[in-house]
Amino acid sequence: MKKLLLLLPAFLLLATPHFAATHKARLVVSEFIYEKAEFPSCHASTILNTREGLLAAWFGGTHENHPDVCIYLSSKTKGKWSVPVKVADGVINDTLRYACWNPVLFQLDNGEVALFYKVGLSPKLWWGEYKTSKDGGKSWSKAIKIPGGHLGPIKDKPVRLKDGTILCPSSTETKDFWHIHVETTDPSLQNWQQTEIDNNGFNAIQPTTLFYPDGRLQLLCRSREKRIVESWSADGGKSWSPLKATSLPNNNSGIDAVTLRSGLQVLICNPVEKGRNKLALLSSEDGIHWDLLMTLEDQAEGEFSYPAIIEGKKGELHITYTYNREKIKYLCVKVP
Repeated sequence: MKKLLLLLPAFLLLATPHFAATHKARLVVSEFIYEKAEFPSCHASTILNTREGLLAAWFGGTHENHPDVCIYLSSKTKGKWSVPVKVADGVINDTLRYACWNPVLFQLDNGEVALFYKVGLSPKLWWGEYKTSKDGGKSWSKAIKIPGGHLGPIKDKPVRLKDGTILCPSSTETKDFWHIHVETTDPSLQNWQQTEIDNNGFNAIQPTTLFYPDGRLQLLCRSREKRIVESWSADGGKSWSPLKATSLPNNNSGIDAVTLRSGLQVLICNPVEKGRNKLALLSSEDGIHWDLLMTLEDQAEGEFSYPAIIEGKKGELHITYTYNREKIKYLCVKVP
């Protein structure tokens, strides 16, 4: 039966009993973070839960890769999102500036919020920077370049390991291939290290990280090979298995996932091999067998992509994603 599932066309996967909805999810909130903004295009959002409320960030500008693309941030307190404000740009000097890319929010052990992002002409040439905020995102430090050629988290959030080490799922893109790796740093964002992963012939980028009760870690990644691909670690992220394909389709677009406090794994992705007009939540107990939790978008056309997902203080899911490159959509979903 498992072999048969692997051979089924991608559009049939969600219709099989293997993807029957075994957990019920309920949509609590569905809204846009803003209706109008100073930038016409946006993409690649990130979301963080703080003591004060939610923070969301994304890049916005004329279009992706335009030099005027900057990082914007909005906060949600008392049920309302604030007007987006620019918090980072790619200005080098009076005559030179580059686009910003793929912000990632993360709360440090000392309570400060870190905002990671990339700056550069393209993903092949970009570098990693970050800023920190001591007041929940109201003000930010000057930009700090990540040392040693490290890039930091490429799209999806870092995770904190048992010993306090911060693990950043990362990747590089060149003309010839895409390649994932992980980067680690201490809680003060010093002493960066990189761990290579055997990509096993796959062109993969933008990993997301999951935890399991037996101590294993799993990376799920976007790929060019029409499948989400995975790597596993049994030693706390020190080494990783070669990449291999999962049964999950992928349209060469970003994904994100989170391990809930209950132990349930939740993945948000475009569950198709082509197009970005469908977006779904999947759940799993073991990271191998996935069930449909909720369909978030299913339209004839459009782009609903590059999702971000976290668990809230009461077990709710907070989700953001690109909506037609024009807005950032926010959802709150309750999973019993």
